[in-house]
Amino acid sequence: MEALVVRRLGDPTVAPGEESSPFAGVFGGHPVPELSSPTAVRVRVAATSLNFATFLQVQGKYQERPPLPFVPGSDYAGVIDAVGPGVRGLHPGDRVCSFAGLGSFADFIVAEEKQLFLVPDGCDLVAAGALPVAFGTSHLALVHRAQLKAGQVLLVLGAAGGVGVSAVQIGKVCGAVVIAVARGIEKLQYLKSIGADHVIDSSKDNVVGSAKSFLKARGLKGADVLYDPVGGKLTQDSLKLLNWGAHILVIGFASGDVPVIRANIALVKNWTIHGLYWGSYLTHEPRVLIDSLNELLLWLSKGLITVQISHRYRLAEVSNIDQLSSLVRSLLLVTRVSCFFFLSQNFS
Repeated sequence: MEALVVRRLGDPTVAPGEESSPFAGVFGGHPVPELSSPTAVRVRVAATSLNFATFLQVQGKYQERPPLPFVPGSDYAGVIDAVGPGVRGLHPGDRVCSFAGLGSFADFIVAEEKQLFLVPDGCDLVAAGALPVAFGTSHLALVHRAQLKAGQVLLVLGAAGGVGVSAVQIGKVCGAVVIAVARGIEKLQYLKSIGADHVIDSSKDNVVGSAKSFLKARGLKGADVLYDPVGGKLTQDSLKLLNWGAHILVIGFASGDVPVIRANIALVKNWTIHGLYWGSYLTHEPRVLIDSLNELLLWLSKGLITVQISHRYRLAEVSNIDQLSSLVRSLLLVTRVSCFFFLSQNFS
C-alpha cells in the first residue's frame, strides 16, 4: 500500500530529497497492516486531515513522541475492508470515521471496533474525516467542560483555524452569543457566514475595545467563556473581557507564547480554568469522548454543523518531491491561518 513516511524529526516544510527533510516520501511498498486482535477492523482510508498536532509530531514537539520511522496522521474516515472474528457490530463495506495517534496517511489503517464510529447516511466521508479532532476538541471543551448555555457569551480566539471554526459553530448550536477573533477580511466574512455574532480583526482592530462596544450595544456585561487556542498577548487582553465566574478553556498555544493567568485574579473573579487535552479522554474517560463524537455525527447529519475544507490532495499526488514539499508547506500555512486541509484518497 502507499503511505507517507517520516524518517526523522525535523522541519515539515523542508522538501524531501534535502538532507534535513523529515520525510522519506510516499512509499508504494509499505506493508498492509494486519488485523492485530479478534476485535480489530481494517479500514480503507477515504480521507484524512492535517492538524496542528501532526505538524508538532513531525517536529518532535508534541506531547507524545513516536518511535521512528512512522506514518503520521490522526483523524480519518473510510470504508471497512476486513474485520476480526470477534467483531459484532461492524461489517465490511460500512462507512466509519475515527482518530489515531499515528498512521492515517496511508491506504489502510487498523483500529479496534470500539474506536470506530459509523458515519450516518447523508454525511460526506471527507467531512466526517475532519470531525474527530477539531470538532471533538471544541465539543468536549464547550459542552462537557464549560457547559456553555444559551444566551451566554462565547469569545473565540484564533476563530478561523480548525478548532476555532468548530468552536464558533458549536457555540451557535448551544445558543450562545459568539464573538470571533481572527485575522483578515476574508476570514471574518467566513466567520459571519457560519453564525458569528461579532467578528474582530486582531491584525488591525483593538480587540478589547471592539468587543466592549458590541457587548454594550447588546446590553451584555462580558464574556462567560473564553476559548483559547492562541495564547500570548491576545489571551492577556481577552482576560479583560471576562465576567465574574467565567470559564477559560486552554486549548493550545498557536502563537508560540504560553500565557500566564494570575491565580489571585482567578480567585477574585471566581474563574474556572480548564486545560483541554482531547486525546487523553480516550484513556481516562472514553465514554465521554464516545458520546461527544456520536452527538457531533448526529449534528453533521442534520446540517447543524458543516466542515469547511480548504484543499484536497490524493496521496499519489505527493509522491513527487515538489508536490510533497507544497503539501507540507501548506500544512504550516493551514495550522496557523486556514480552516481545514485534506489529503483525500481515491478508492473504488
